[in-house]
Amino acid sequence: MTATPALPQEINEEDLRQAIELLFFAYRDFTAEPDAILAQYNFGRAHHRVIYFVGRNPGITVNELLAILRITKQSLNRVLRQLVQEEFIQQNSDPDDRRLRRLQLTPAGGKLEAKLTEQQSHRIAEAYRAAGAPAITGFCEILRGIINVEDRNRIFG
Repeated sequence: MTATPALPQEINEEDLRQAIELLFFAYRDFTAEPDAILAQYNFGRAHHRVIYFVGRNPGITVNELLAILRITKQSLNRVLRQLVQEEFIQQNSDPDDRRLRRLQLTPAGGKLEAKLTEQQSHRIAEAYRAAGAPAITGFCEILRGIINVEDRNRIFG
């Protein structure tokens, strides 16, 4: 692996492969600690994503969550049913449109979300401190560039 990143006009296949490997390893380590916590509840990464995005978007509808996660309704229903049964998420009908189900974390769900996010936040904060402000800006720009345009517009306006 090269130590110095190439300038944009000099990007070659090796630079791209290095970036792919870095993303794989970073994701592996970014998810390892939360995976261990989730395993204690017999939950997986799908549960984590649902808990995270419901926590970030209290009152989110099932359809809005489906649009973020890009999973099938069947997959979401399986995970959501378990999280509701085990009282990590609560579903309520929208007062204006009874067909819509609004989701929010229960106190237990909020506690679990905070525990999972704390692990990941700590890892990111350490990397941010080590890299410095210009690197953080560049990192965020690269991640935004990787996200598809539809989601980029949804997230960043």
